[in-house]
Amino acid sequence: QVQLVESGGGLVQAGDSLTLSCAASGRTFNTDSMGWFRQAPGKEREFVAAITWRGGRIYYADSVKGRFTISIDNAKNTVYLQMNSLKPEDTAVYYCAADSTPYGIVGGRLPNNYHYWGQGTQVTVSP
Repeated sequence: QVQLVESGGGLVQAGDSLTLSCAASGRTFNTDSMGWFRQAPGKEREFVAAITWRGGRIYYADSVKGRFTISIDNAKNTVYLQMNSLKPEDTAVYYCAADSTPYGIVGGRLPNNYHYWGQGTQVTVSP
């Protein structure tokens, strides 16, 4: 089993920055793909960014490209999502996800491909 715990969410104003963290524990050697997804009220869960532990492949949704940065600290088993120039439309619950398959640019965007999920952290961006 792999446990994922997100932190770092909060209430900010448009244009501000936040950094989300996802600490992984348990059988982390059995994971390769790490992803961030978000879900706004009344909407489906959508892909934000993904990275592979070993291959270093990184993918972003078009809506966050240039504003968000995903990174990994292997020593801490932690994945980060640095979010800059936040917009009200970024408001959502942000989830961290992990899976043992090193997904590529297509598979890494699909929520159903991830086996492990965190509990989520709320990000609210006011106008």
